[in-house]
Amino acid sequence: MITSKLTTKAQTTIPQPIRAALHLREGDELAYQIDGARVILTKANGVKEVDDPFRTFSEWDSAADKKAYGRL
Repeated sequence: MITSKLTTKAQTTIPQPIRAALHLREGDELAYQIDGARVILTKANGVKEVDDPFRTFSEWDSAADKKAYGRL
């Protein structure tokens, strides 16, 4: 089992064997899936189901909205 510690700022370093297994590089996004008492960590590239709170509001899907809210 591979472990890491949580800092006082709720941050952790992803251990090198995990980064290698997921082919993670700087800037990659991660996806978390909660499964009972477990969390499944995957590389977000290629993950089709992402929780997007704006998908329900199609009226906020213009190019101007994407530009205004894209970095939130």
